[in-house]
Parts: sequence; C-alpha cells; structure tokens
Amino acid sequence: MENLLPIFVALTGIAVLLQAGLLLGMYLTMRKTGARLEELATEVKTKALPAIESTKSTLESAQAIINEFQPRVKVIIENVEETSSAIRAQVDRANAVVNDAVDRARLQIIRGDEMLTRTLDKVENTSDIVTRTVVSPVKQVSGIIQGVTAGVEFLFGNKGRKNGRSREARGPMPQDEMFI
Repeated sequence: MENLLPIFVALTGIAVLLQAGLLLGMYLTMRKTGARLEELATEVKTKALPAIESTKSTLESAQAIINEFQPRVKVIIENVEETSSAIRAQVDRANAVVNDAVDRARLQIIRGDEMLTRTLDKVENTSDIVTRTVVSPVKQVSGIIQGVTAGVEFLFGNKGRKNGRSREARGPMPQDEMFI
C-alpha cells in the first residue's frame, strides 16, 4: 500500500492542478464577460437612455397638449351634439311641412280631377242635348225642304234643269252644304 500512496498523492495533485486550471479559465471568461457587460451598459447609457428621456419628454408634452385641449374638445363635442339635435328638429319640422304640403296638393289634385270629370260629363250631356234638340230637327227640316224642292222640280219639269243636266248630276246645292 505504500506504493499506492505516491500514486494517490500524484493523482490528487493533478486533480488540484486541473481544478486550478478550470478556475483560472472560469475567472478569465468571467472577466471578459464582465468587460463586455460594462461596454453594453455604457452603450445603453449613452444611446438608449437619451432616447428614453426624449420619449419621456415627448410623452409629457403630449400629455400636456391633451390636458390643454381636453376642455376645447369637450366644448366641440357639446356643440356638435347641440347642432345635430337642432338639425334633427329642423329636419322633422321640414318633413312635417312637406308631408302636409303633399297631402294638400293631393287633395287639390283630387278636387281638380273631380271638377274636370264633372265638367266633361256636362259638356258631353250638353252635346247630346244639342244633337237631339238642334241637329236632329235641322236634319228633318232639311229633308223636308229637299223633298219639297224635288217635288217642285218635278212639277215644273225642265225649269229645274240647267245646261241639260238634272240636279242629281250637278251635285248638292250650296245651301244644302250649309246645313251639314
């Protein structure tokens, strides 16, 4: 066992040296990582913090503008609401007036149509009456006159002829055309 003790001490020394190398490697790596982190922190401070600060000041100025214009916007909204209700009321009134005018116009058109229909009926009735009372008797009188004229011509013979033609050949007399 005595032979094993120097081997064990040698192995333990190698293990301690190996651990020391690993710790040295870890230390160097941590140092590099720390340097990189410090560089990143410096870069963030120099680049990102001013952007954050300017964003913060922009947000503050935007908040101030919103606070400044908020009463004006409220007044504008109230005015728009009042205007829209007034317009709605005026449109309702105009709609009522237009509906009333349309109803009245419709009634007047119906009255006019009825008056025109009655007038045309009266004109037609008058025309029928005139035809019955004036034209029919005139035709009858005209027929009687033509009959008497034909009888007179027949009785007097040749005197009813002019230029060797009879009355039928000459056509109707001018006074006959006046009755037609």
